[in-house]
Amino acid sequence: MRKRTSLLAGAGLGLVAGMAGTAVMTALQEGTAYAKGKGGESLKEPRTWAEAPAPAQLAKKALGPRIVKRQAPLVTAAAHWAYGSALGAIYGVVQSRLRVHPLLHGTVFGTAVWGLAYAALTPLGIYEAPWRYPAKQLAVDWSYHALYGLGVASAYETLDRS
Repeated sequence: MRKRTSLLAGAGLGLVAGMAGTAVMTALQEGTAYAKGKGGESLKEPRTWAEAPAPAQLAKKALGPRIVKRQAPLVTAAAHWAYGSALGAIYGVVQSRLRVHPLLHGTVFGTAVWGLAYAALTPLGIYEAPWRYPAKQLAVDWSYHALYGLGVASAYETLDRS
C-alpha cells in the first residue's frame, strides 16, 4: 500500500487532474455539440444573457455591468476551466486522505459535482429545478460530469503513482 500523499501535494495533483478532467469533459461536450450541428456555439456572443452558457451567466451575476455579452465566450471558458480545476484540487485533498478506488471515487465525485451545479445554479435562476428537465437531458448532463470525475480520478491516480 502506498503512503499517504500530503494535503498540499494532493491539492496540487488534484488541480492538475482537474484540468485533465475538464479537458475530457469539454471534448465530450464539444464533440456532442458538433454531432448535433451546434458546434462552436460557445465561441459566439449570445443574443441575450439568458442564452449564454451557465458559467457566463454566473459571472454576470457576480460581476454585473463589468461583463458585457461579447465577453461571454471568454468568461465561459475561464469560469469552466477554473471551476473544474479548483474542484479537482478538492478531489485531490480528499483522495490523499481516503484512497478510495479511482473508478468508484471518480464516479461519485462527478455525480457530486453534477448535483452541486443544480444546487447552486437553480436558486440563482440559471438552471431550472432538476425535475423540470426531461430525464434524457439530465442523463446526458450527468454523463458529462461522470466523465469529468473519472478523468480527474484517472489523472490523479496516474500523477500520484509517478
